[in-house]
Amino acid sequence: MKVALSLTLSFFLFAFTTNLPLAFSDVSEKVVDSQGRPIYSAAKYYILPFFSGPTGGGVAVGKVGNSKCDVTVLQTNDESDRGQTVKFSTLGTSSGTIFTDTPLDIAFADKPLCASSSKWVVVSDNFPETWVGIGGAEDHPGKKIMAGTFKIEKFDVGYKLVFCATTTTCYNIGRHDDVEGRRLVLTNNPFQFSFNYGS
Repeated sequence: MKVALSLTLSFFLFAFTTNLPLAFSDVSEKVVDSQGRPIYSAAKYYILPFFSGPTGGGVAVGKVGNSKCDVTVLQTNDESDRGQTVKFSTLGTSSGTIFTDTPLDIAFADKPLCASSSKWVVVSDNFPETWVGIGGAEDHPGKKIMAGTFKIEKFDVGYKLVFCATTTTCYNIGRHDDVEGRRLVLTNNPFQFSFNYGS
């Protein structure tokens, strides 16, 4: 018993003096932009592919199907198009540093006049995959809006976006190519993003 207690105390002392992460330590880290600077909720950012090239450009809001308003979140096809800036905010806080694995709201900095909000939501309808849009139920009549929050997580050398319907059920955000554009959708295949400072 004394030996076990001694070993346990020795481990904790070693961990604290060498800054080793323990099981109860905070694993979140600051999200940084493409220049290595921490991302803040007071600033605007472009969401871009981590690797530039034929994978397309930035993220923007667009119009698909019979929609009369730009309420669908798409990746632009043109790699030189940075898309539109977004703002990240932690729930209940309008300013501060953005960390990985923290529940977030995401909204485009500029709202289409025809939309009720530029805040990102997740929409379910007859499209093959559940997709990312903006606004509320009034912007997506006859469609289901899924409750939940977004998160930024480390992925390979960049980041991925995640949507969490509950604290235990989360989905990666990737892309779906079809004739109406490259929608952001919930998928098993995450897309690797980077963040470029907008203003």
